[in-house]
Amino acid sequence: MKPTQAQIQNPTTHYGNAKASTRHFITQRVTGALNILFAVFMVWFVVSLAGRAPAEMIELARNPFVALGLAVMVVNVAIHMRNGMRDTIEDYFDKGEHGLAMLANNAFVLFFLVVALGAIAKIVFWG
Repeated sequence: MKPTQAQIQNPTTHYGNAKASTRHFITQRVTGALNILFAVFMVWFVVSLAGRAPAEMIELARNPFVALGLAVMVVNVAIHMRNGMRDTIEDYFDKGEHGLAMLANNAFVLFFLVVALGAIAKIVFWG
C-alpha cells in the first residue's frame, strides 16, 4: 500500500518497523566495512599463492587461520549481498510484487553460502 499525500506530509507518520530498519542499516554498514578488511586479506592471500606449486597452494588454504578467514569472509559477503539486493528489490518492485524476487534473492544467497563453505570445507578436510 502506497502512502497518501497526507501521510507523506505528516512528519509523525511511521513507515515500517523502525528497529528492523535500524538493524538493517547498521548491518549493511558494518558488513561493508568488514569487506574492506577482507579485501586486504584476499590481496594477501592471492599474492601468497603467486608462483607456488598446486600442492603448496592447497597447504596454504588448509591453514586453519586462512580457512577460518575465508569462511568468515564468505559469510560476511553473503549477508552484505543479501541486504544490498534486498534494498534494490524494495526500490524497484511494489510491495505486493517483490515476494518472489525476495525469495529468489534468499535462495541464491543460501546457494552461494552452501557452495562456498562446502568448497572451503573440502579443501580443509580432504585437500
